Amino acid sequence: MTEDKLSYSQAIQQAGDSLYRFPLRPVGGVPLMSLIADSWDSISAFSPDPADLLIATYPKAGTTWTQEIVDLILHDGDAEICQQTPIAVRIPFLEITSPPPIPSGLELLRNLSPPRVIKTHLPLQLVPKAFWENRCKVIYVARNPKDNLVSYFHFDRMNKTQPEPGPWDQYILKFMRGELAWGSWYDHVKGYWQQKDTRNILFLFYEDMKENPRREVVRIMEYLGRSLPDDVIDKIVDLTSFQSMKENPMTNYTFIPHSVMDPSISPFMRKGEVGDWVNHFSPSQSEMFDEDYERQMSGTNIPFRSGI
Repeated sequence: MTEDKLSYSQAIQQAGDSLYRFPLRPVGGVPLMSLIADSWDSISAFSPDPADLLIATYPKAGTTWTQEIVDLILHDGDAEICQQTPIAVRIPFLEITSPPPIPSGLELLRNLSPPRVIKTHLPLQLVPKAFWENRCKVIYVARNPKDNLVSYFHFDRMNKTQPEPGPWDQYILKFMRGELAWGSWYDHVKGYWQQKDTRNILFLFYEDMKENPRREVVRIMEYLGRSLPDDVIDKIVDLTSFQSMKENPMTNYTFIPHSVMDPSISPFMRKGEVGDWVNHFSPSQSEMFDEDYERQMSGTNIPFRSGI
């Protein structure tokens, strides 16, 4: 067990009763956890180095998977280096703010030297402007809305700092109305899709990553300007398979105390499948959702797939 793992886990343990299901407050019309809203001036003022890389997603769209792929690429597939420290410390979560003594994303970033890899769930319009002014590279991962909704529902059940999800049928409506933490899935994916060419954003689909992980690892590698031998690429594909990451304590979030993320309710890495939504949506719920999807995504051409 590394010192980083000990210190990060212990900080969360020590925060104790100050951790609870934080309410949401709007920032620029987007509901965010109250602690993030309270720290918004500092977050929005963050100025990255031009060499920094931003990984952006709507929550539960393949964030941790992409983080681990990127970290392994940047370390030439060296699993030993990447498995020394929790992913949350290696790749800080830009906007996350927690009660002391848990370090915020900004505090973790201050302890790292550029080039850094940074995670965010912020919609494009809330990303600190300096990322665009400094022309940082950005990788965005999008997941089909039904699977994304299912995964987020189970995450909100097990993560005791997220708002109470409530019953499944009501959660669907909250997702459709953009009333969850980090706001509307629809606005989120459309914002990055519409700006992907002008802002040099590598836009990836979770379903493509599941269908052909090697192809997508190569796409990420090339976007980062790296070149690795075939055997190293194959190794990275293997190390970032769902089963490998589910068993890796540095990526499966078991370094978070169970009092905060309760795996007995749902593991952080639950299924990692495409099409699991069919096990949750009733026919009438699916029809209602599809009709709303057509309305909210009218005029867009994002090629989402709800299966492979």
